[in-house]
Amino acid sequence: MFIVEETIPGTEAAQIPKQRGEPLLETAVRYAGERHWEVFPGTWLEAVDGVQHCSCGGPACAAPGAHPARPDWASQATGSATVVRRMWQRQPAASILLPTGRTFDAVSVPETAGFLALARMERMEVPPGPVTLAPDRRMYFFVLPGAAAKVPDLVHALGWAPASLDLVALGEGAYVAAPPTRFGSGGAVQWANRPTQANRWLPDAEELVSPLAYACGRDR
Repeated sequence: MFIVEETIPGTEAAQIPKQRGEPLLETAVRYAGERHWEVFPGTWLEAVDGVQHCSCGGPACAAPGAHPARPDWASQATGSATVVRRMWQRQPAASILLPTGRTFDAVSVPETAGFLALARMERMEVPPGPVTLAPDRRMYFFVLPGAAAKVPDLVHALGWAPASLDLVALGEGAYVAAPPTRFGSGGAVQWANRPTQANRWLPDAEELVSPLAYACGRDR
């Protein structure tokens, strides 16, 4: 069973045991080997005079230690646990990035809307798939591939103008950072709803858009 776990303090929606310090290499291998997610290594953090800087060297890096290290990152992504192990053996500190549009898409909403949506899904008995919370205070709901193409129409069918909601679907050509990747001094990506055997089969975006759109509407 998948056991990479972390705690998000102060939330009732995610009673998650604290991460047990598993190395990035082993975590990346688990994503590939146990969840069959494609994975690729990103940048990492380097300490210079006691200050954490992104390995990309950019002084104004928007996601220090948590973005692709190469322009051809899409061709690096692999679901082979053996290849993943080799990549992290070469750079053990590399962030863990997951391409969307392949084994899953992701629907991104603000943190406050995300937790409201999780609570609403629980009341509606709508099981979410895995959900991450990033240090930039956005949550990412993992759904079946194809969501990026149909989410705008689904939102519109619910009576919302897609541009009026802070709800973004990520598909082909995008990626998400996976726990326990760190964003500079902002902290680490965490699980708001961790991967388990129960949510191995991802939901379709159509199942989650209603509570997500409702929560984003309330959060405006």
